[in-house]
Amino acid sequence: MNIAYNIKLGWDILKYNLRIVFGNKFVYFLIAAVAFFLMVIGIILFSNASIADNDIYATLIFPGILIIFYPVIFNIQNDKDARMLEIIFGVPNYRYKVYLVRFIISLILLFGILLLMSWFTVFAVLRIPVLQMVYELMYPLLFLACLSFLFATLVRNASGAAVIMIIIGLVFWILSEPLQYSKWNIFLNPFDVPSDISHSVWRNILYQNRLMLIIGSVVSLLWAMVNLQRREKFV
Repeated sequence: MNIAYNIKLGWDILKYNLRIVFGNKFVYFLIAAVAFFLMVIGIILFSNASIADNDIYATLIFPGILIIFYPVIFNIQNDKDARMLEIIFGVPNYRYKVYLVRFIISLILLFGILLLMSWFTVFAVLRIPVLQMVYELMYPLLFLACLSFLFATLVRNASGAAVIMIIIGLVFWILSEPLQYSKWNIFLNPFDVPSDISHSVWRNILYQNRLMLIIGSVVSLLWAMVNLQRREKFV
């Protein structure tokens, strides 16, 4: 009886979280991501320029940002708008059972869509290592997702957090060119191997970059969870 009740409760929580992830304006972000991807693929198909794996990586990262942006930024705001915040905060260890689960659902969704886009790229444009491509893309996207979630808990307003992340994203994007082969570039392209750097040095730069992104992601996510303990600020 107890097990059946827990299963039903878990299923109800999962269904609610899925509605939050897929609800409201997410479909517009998804459509924009797919439209951008198809537009770039169309340009590639009708151009005479040679295409390599590093070009596909750069093409896929922007749709990935669009896909993860809404469910992470508006994670808490949607509960507040639906007047469900107090109910969710009443669940024991809610920050792990609800928001962390929802965050993981968003990442799984992102991973799946990137897989589909990569497979379509193989079919339409260029044979690429699909799993490696998506794996490498998840590093910067996970960092941006965790950072977005952190600012959503700090600002406590989805629109304000969205503006902050857009500004931060633009700064990172502008710095990505002068820091093209630096370990400090969060958009470091692992498939764009520089010709004037030895393979071992490049692997070390890439390793340090990925390690910093993972550490930054973990710190941001844990900080966000601590902020969610102060529930009176959100209600």
